[in-house]
Formats: sequence, C-alpha cells, structure tokens
Amino acid sequence: MDQSNRYADLSLKEEDLINGGRHILVAYKMKPKAGYGYLASAAHFAAESSTGTNVEVSTTDEFTKGVDALVYHIDEATEEMRIAYPIELFDRNITDGRMMIVSFLTLTIGNNQGMGDIEYAKMYDFYMPRRAIELFDGPSKDISDLWRILGRPIKDGGYIAGTIIKPKLGLRPEPFAKAAYEFWLGGDFIKNDEPQGNQVFAPMKKTIPLVYDAMKRAMDETGEAKIFSANITADDHDEMLARGEFILETFGPDADKVAFLVDGYVGGPGMITTARRWFPNQYLHYHRAGHGAVTSPQSKRGYTAYVLAKMSRLQGASGIHVGTMGFGKMEGEKDDRAIAYIIERDEYQGPAYYQKWYGMKPTTPIISGGMNALRLPGFFENLGHGNVINTAGGGSYGHIDSPAAGAKSLRQAYECWKAKADPIEWAKQHREFARAFESFPADADKLYPGWREKLGVHK
Repeated sequence: MDQSNRYADLSLKEEDLINGGRHILVAYKMKPKAGYGYLASAAHFAAESSTGTNVEVSTTDEFTKGVDALVYHIDEATEEMRIAYPIELFDRNITDGRMMIVSFLTLTIGNNQGMGDIEYAKMYDFYMPRRAIELFDGPSKDISDLWRILGRPIKDGGYIAGTIIKPKLGLRPEPFAKAAYEFWLGGDFIKNDEPQGNQVFAPMKKTIPLVYDAMKRAMDETGEAKIFSANITADDHDEMLARGEFILETFGPDADKVAFLVDGYVGGPGMITTARRWFPNQYLHYHRAGHGAVTSPQSKRGYTAYVLAKMSRLQGASGIHVGTMGFGKMEGEKDDRAIAYIIERDEYQGPAYYQKWYGMKPTTPIISGGMNALRLPGFFENLGHGNVINTAGGGSYGHIDSPAAGAKSLRQAYECWKAKADPIEWAKQHREFARAFESFPADADKLYPGWREKLGVHK
C-alpha cells in the first residue's frame, strides 16, 4: 500500500521545521529493495516509525494524523531520506515528564529496520529542538569537575593521562592494585576495562579496597590527586546500584575521585540513565563496547558513531569513547573529530544538521585503543586541542622503564604538542618521552624516520 499521500510532504522546508521547534528531524541513508519505489518505501518507513499500519484502521482520526511522521526530503541518487517526527509522538516519564532515549530509538530505528521493502536504512544524524534538549537530563558532571579535583584550571585544564589495567582479564586483586599504584605514580586516571567487575578470581569486595589503598599511597607519594573509573555495569539495576554504593562507601572521603563506568551500548539507555540519576555526584563514563555491530561503516543499518555520541550527551554521559581517529588501533578516520566536536561544543554543524545545545553540559571525548606518547602529538594536532581523557594501556605498561614512566611520557607528549616543539628535539630534554621511542620502535620508525641517529640510540 502506497502511503506517500499521508506520510510524505516534500513541500515542507527544513528551515521552517527547525524554526517551528515542534519536530525532531532524522537523516538516514536508505535504499529500498529491488522493485520498490523510493518515495513509497520512505513513506512506509515513516508510517511504521509513527502512527501507521499496513492497512486502513478504524481508530485513525484527525488528531492521530497530526502526530504522523513525515518524509520531507528524499534524494534517491544519494540514498538520502529525512523524516520529521512531531515531538508529541515520543514517550515521556510519568514521574517527571522527561524524554527518554529508548522512545527515540524505538520509533526511529525500531520495526522499520526489518521491513520487507527496505534493503537498509542507517541514521547518520538527528536534530533536537530546544524543547527536547530541555527534556533530557544531560550530564551532571563534566571534565571541568575532573580538572578541579586534579588541581587544574577549570577552563582548558588540558590532557588527562589515563590507562586501562592490562591484561584486562586475569588479574587477581593484589596484582591489579599493584598495577594501579605503579601507573598512578605518574598518571592521573585509571579505568576498569569493560569486562571487569566482580569476577570470581577478582571479587569486587576484595579488589576495590586494595585499589583505594593503592590510590591513597600514590597520592601520598606524589602529592597529586588521582581518579579511578569503576565499572558498575550489570544486567539488573539493583545490582548496579549495589556496586556503586559499595564503591562509594569504600572510597569514603575520596569518593569524589571515583567515576562510574557503564557499558552503555550493551547495557542500554536504562543503565546510563539509572547511573546518571542515582549517582549525580559521580563522573559518568560511557563505554561503548559492542557499538561497532551497528556503527561500523560496513554496517548499513542502525546508526553511526556520531549519532551514538550525540545520544550519549542527551542521556547524561560525562564522557564517552570516541575512537582514535585513525591514530590508534581502532577503526576510524581523521575526520572522525566531528564525533568529539558534537559532544564538547555548545553548537556544531553535523553531517546533516546544525545542533545547538542551549547550555547543556558537555561530554568529554575519551580516547582509547592503541595510543602511546609517539602517536599523541599528531592526534592533538588533528583534533585541535588536548582537553580529553586518554586511556593508554599498552602505551603505559609497554613503556621500557615502568608504567609511571609511560604515564609521564604521555603527559610530555601533550606538553610537546602544546609547545609546538619538534618531537625529536623535545625528546632530548624529556627522558620518559625519549624512552617511548625505544619502547615503541615500530611506531617511531613510521612516524619519526631517522630517530635512532638523532637520539643516539644504536640498537
């Protein structure tokens, strides 16, 4: 059944829809299956996303038609489809009237992803009007709160040197805490990795007290504050809250130095919102493990990493992993910096829409995956700033001298870029950075040809 008379209106202008402030707009790359018309398939997609069915039903009235999703732009040659969703269509909390990401996703990538006339459809951008922005939680804490804890300026406080304890599986409580202590002697931030929590060989109630003891000893020795991001992910909200409350109780007077990591993609929006609302005083660390199943360029369905990051800010994530933009081991390109810009700036032109955040707190880009001191200057140059958290596992524990030296080399790499210095010349005056060349010789050979002769390394 061709539903384009009801669920498509190509006379609508995007500018008018935005100025009206009553619609959430969504941009897709959509291709119909062979034998189906583009407009008819697009209208069917919009119908399934909102008020439609495959037949005329007796419950339809004029009000119902007023909350129809409408296709307002198509370009078959570029597979471009844009749909306007009335804001009233989306579910609200009965407790406080707030909007929820689960409703947004249920409508915009719900049943429409499996329809028989759609080859594929992938959301690559969306626009939230001011009223919708006001109805999402947004972050309660941001990177300025971490800078304050670390004794930095709360504006442009700079690079936070972090790590993941590697190997991420297999460490019992004592070696885990020892590894944390060794890094904290030079670095700022340690996170549990996404599989770590309460494994039988490293029960949380034994591990967390040892980690806190390691933090206290490192703070005493260095005179610097430290931060630990603890994984509280669980299938059950009560379990997640129990983990969070135990961790805060254990850290006691230093509970402000605890962030909570939640696996937001596999755990879902409910886990992020529960953490955001129950623990508003903690930095909420959104780990996106598993997201590549839908966000990878190889996937033609679901949504992009840009969309995932944008949603994380609405939900209240203080920080989210954004990839390494081609500088680390993770899939990505240099222009992936747009993923960082949309979450950290108050307004930004995305691939389809210009989004204003109307003062919603920013979400920190977290950089993780194969980074070390030698790769960081190029990364910062590409991004244009260093106000990020970087969790370098091998880049710290793979340093030839020690994890603390690895952490210091990361900080020195940031200072090198900030000073706009030549890395080879910088290395001559900064030992830990210089030793990173010997620690990661394959990267050194690729990025800084001739480094051995310049630094006097003969092996």
